[in-house]
Amino acid sequence: MKIDTFNFELPQECIAQEPASNPLEARLMRLPWAAPLEHHIVNELAELVAPGSLLIFNDTRVIPARLIGTKDGSGGKVEIFLVRRTDRIATIETSSGKFAGEVWRTLGKASKPLREGADFLFGDLCARMLGRSEEDGLLEVALYTRSHKPVAEAIREVGQVPLPPYIKRNPTDVDASRYQTMFARVDGAVAAPTAGLHFTPRLLGALAARGCEIASLTLHVGLGTFSPVTVNDLDDHPMHEEHFTIARACSDAIIGARKRGSPVVAIGTTVARALEASADRESPGLVVAQSTSTKILIQPGYQFKIVDQLFTNFHLPKSTLLALVCAFGGVDRVMSAYRVAIEERYRFFSYGDAMLIDPNRSVPDALASSEA
Repeated sequence: MKIDTFNFELPQECIAQEPASNPLEARLMRLPWAAPLEHHIVNELAELVAPGSLLIFNDTRVIPARLIGTKDGSGGKVEIFLVRRTDRIATIETSSGKFAGEVWRTLGKASKPLREGADFLFGDLCARMLGRSEEDGLLEVALYTRSHKPVAEAIREVGQVPLPPYIKRNPTDVDASRYQTMFARVDGAVAAPTAGLHFTPRLLGALAARGCEIASLTLHVGLGTFSPVTVNDLDDHPMHEEHFTIARACSDAIIGARKRGSPVVAIGTTVARALEASADRESPGLVVAQSTSTKILIQPGYQFKIVDQLFTNFHLPKSTLLALVCAFGGVDRVMSAYRVAIEERYRFFSYGDAMLIDPNRSVPDALASSEA
């Protein structure tokens, strides 16, 4: 499908620069099928989903991926943006001895080109430039600590919150907590699964009172979520790869939802991607528990196999995330809703407002009819 299908003009004032003072007071647009859209607030979500619904969250944890330090020797400023850790360990020899360095794929910038063999200092955390990956063109650095403390601990001490590029300010202490969902537990993301930012213990309590259940999976959100589409046709877009894990507890929760005829609500596009990438071909409506990577591109024409409702933020124009939302809710319906959102000055993107979408499809009932 042509990428211009998902284009729209967004006033700068609609791009949320700060989190809502109260997540439950964020606005929530509902798109019910065959009915006019509705305006709500997030605190009303429990009244908008069916009793017994299964809500699935992404429990990835955002790492403080932005490292600002100096070049060893010259003292020149250097900035490294951690993208993902590899499985490799590199032996780093220094005047202080030998160190085992974790190899990471990164972005980097400095006043002069970053060269192989250069060393960078971020307090106790150190990095040596190894070169550039032939696989994806990213820089490779080996991270180690002079004190021999775990690298992950050192990153948490010196790293900054990796706010998205459309948030035009430096991160603050508020971002350290608010750019992290209440479900975050598995380190690995460089961007938050932002639909989950709206949820609080109070809202979960209201959902539980309605008989709803929750489950989680892990998909580490990468920089690809912000990658612009540079081709005219989405079919030609090189889709980014993201690693995810669906545990047995999550797949069992879906089985339970199917047995009682309850909808599966994906909290965010990352959850939708992981679930659809894991659809069980042998058992319609169910998923395979697995740990793998996906490059799945979901665009209009795709037939959803797992997700029955989608709770999501408002996305970038001409993006693969908006294409997924349009595939789920219908191009005309979603793009019309976006126009209304702009007119009504909804807040867009990571710290923005939310949308709950009902598609024109019934809950898979293979298990409900055969095992109820």
